[in-house]
Amino acid sequence: MTYVADPRVDAYIDALPAWQQAICHQVRVLVHGVDPDVTETVKRRVRPYFVLDGNICALLAAKTHVNIFLYDGAIVPDPDNIITGGHDNKTARTVAVHEGETLNERALAKMLKQIIADNRAGGWRKIKKDRGEV
Repeated sequence: MTYVADPRVDAYIDALPAWQQAICHQVRVLVHGVDPDVTETVKRRVRPYFVLDGNICALLAAKTHVNIFLYDGAIVPDPDNIITGGHDNKTARTVAVHEGETLNERALAKMLKQIIADNRAGGWRKIKKDRGEV
């Protein structure tokens, strides 16, 4: 797969322990594979973000896990129960992946596709407003 890598994202990932690097690379390839128009950047000084008509997801390595923040306004279904935090958050929910755990790529890819479709439709805030949920 070909995508334009942001060297700041490379630097963030390269500074992590090997197991966290592997998770971050896996997510990076997955999100770019979901839609070739996805771009990556750094926000909040160091955090890798993946964007397309709005935020899709971000990565944040913690001591014991990697957080994948999904910017979906909690409207994307999670039938595989991969969301581990932020269930009541109005902006983003998280998928935490710990050392030795396997990322459910199929479920995450499905959610990423829906987030991108929602972004292209005006974003989760507009969708919630149109549904009368705001």
